[in-house]
Amino acid sequence: MIYINRREFFNAAHKLYNPNWTKEQNEEFFGPCANENWHGHNFEMVITVKGEPDPNTGYVMNMKDLGKIAKEHIIDKVDHKNLNMDVDFLKGKMTSCETLATEFWKILAPKVKEFAPNAQLHCIELHETRKNFVRYYGE
Repeated sequence: MIYINRREFFNAAHKLYNPNWTKEQNEEFFGPCANENWHGHNFEMVITVKGEPDPNTGYVMNMKDLGKIAKEHIIDKVDHKNLNMDVDFLKGKMTSCETLATEFWKILAPKVKEFAPNAQLHCIELHETRKNFVRYYGE
């Protein structure tokens, strides 16, 4: 089994805020991430695809295709956007890294299969800051 990785980047604003809580509860739990005027991050996403290399190409998946899928279906939709307000597939959802990773998975997993039938999405790693990141394996 070979694991290939593609790194992508995007910048976006968001806020973490539960509308069922008071402003004080949100500020206590989410801290500055609940800022009513939003805040932003320079996100880094690592997409890992696994599979056996195709004997005709030596590739698990063409990295050009993986980059194209990521750009068209994720990056172009979230880059320089307000994740809470501008991104259709995040409407009404908490825009935590955990939510972003699971929503990105729902979009990317079938696209990987479409372009590389013998491969599958293995992991989405999403870095929100240099200190904080999540990994999602579709489970």
